[in-house]
Amino acid sequence: MSRVLIRGGRLLDPSIDHDGVSDLLIEEGRVVEVGPSLRVENAEVMEADGKWVAPGFVDLHVHLREPGQEYKEDLASGGRAAVAGGFTSICCMANTEPVNDDPAVTKYILDRAAKDSPARIFPIAAATRRLAGEVMTEMSALKDAGAVAFSDDGNTIMDAWVMRNVLEYSKLVDAVVVIHAEDCGLRANGVVNEGRVSTQLGLPGNPVEAEEIHIARDIRLARLTGARLHVGHVSSGGSVELIREAKEAGLSVTAEVTPHHLALTDEATKGFDTSTKMAPPLRTGSDVEALRRALADGIIDCVATDHAPHATHEKDVEFTAAPCGVLGLETAFGVVNDLVRAGEISPLELMRRMSTAPARIFDLAGGSLTKGSLADVVILDPDQAWVYDPTEGFSKSRNSPWAGAELTGQVFATFVGGRLVYQAGRGVLIQ
Repeated sequence: MSRVLIRGGRLLDPSIDHDGVSDLLIEEGRVVEVGPSLRVENAEVMEADGKWVAPGFVDLHVHLREPGQEYKEDLASGGRAAVAGGFTSICCMANTEPVNDDPAVTKYILDRAAKDSPARIFPIAAATRRLAGEVMTEMSALKDAGAVAFSDDGNTIMDAWVMRNVLEYSKLVDAVVVIHAEDCGLRANGVVNEGRVSTQLGLPGNPVEAEEIHIARDIRLARLTGARLHVGHVSSGGSVELIREAKEAGLSVTAEVTPHHLALTDEATKGFDTSTKMAPPLRTGSDVEALRRALADGIIDCVATDHAPHATHEKDVEFTAAPCGVLGLETAFGVVNDLVRAGEISPLELMRRMSTAPARIFDLAGGSLTKGSLADVVILDPDQAWVYDPTEGFSKSRNSPWAGAELTGQVFATFVGGRLVYQAGRGVLIQ
């Protein structure tokens, strides 16, 4: 499709606060016309009546496992899962084997992604060598190679002096630092939220204070350095208040929340299902309520999936031995659309949290459907109910807490650079 008319949809463009029925014309990878009842010749037409048309989703936090653990996921399968979930751009964390702490690894990811993935893939480089939290990486060289941000996600930079230096140098290269906020000493060997449920299960608990103390420290360091700090996978109401205070103080602090932390509580772990084990862990109902309010209010800037595939044999063990992480790309919209259906957020604001806001945080193209913009587009059917079966999905792994769940809100079609790469009922169209 080189010239496509998307006709009659509810156009949601947060970049210009537009919410209304309109047509969208795509040509040569760009949006060339937007308006009601466009008269166009020689274009393929996709009818979008009753559907939402929005900028393609942008995910700032995924784990794609390549290089080194391609049996869990690779750039091709992760890219396919992304477009099936409406994501046109995804940013992959550095905890690969070898770690993405060298420009050669960054370039490898970009080269392979350009050949293998239907979605745009942007590498996040390690903040410290080998993710060890001790010696900074060569940030300038990594950014020149194509890194869009820096993070030791999966690990925590516990040394405050090292973290200060990371933030100082990130400012020099004008890049965001993404933190995995857990005080490792306080977390200890905790695997579920510390509280009533952990006691009932007899499992070691991970207290909210492990997250909140670390966020408080790094916000203070962001104040000291003037650097851009992005808080990954926020999970507690106390963390929300710290982020609110940082924003009110005018600091360059942004934050994300995952679909699972918006929808599930620690009650979900009672069946010892390892697909409910993640870091940070699922918290209480009051935490979920606080996160949902914070997303609606804009205190939390965006939704990020923390898509973390693991092989079945790795998850099919006792709860304490299983690795942390769950799939998230293909189910994200169906899960978070519940906030719209519950009247907690408008469709336009949800699209802002899933497209425009994350694109702006990492300075990525996308998040807009204005004339001349990249034609990265998602068409959504907000009322379509469907059952998620990970065995029929596009990820190589199956570790999802939504397996067998009925979700409402489905991706109908995804365009990347004007190309139709996914359509419901047809699957991924570009391999």
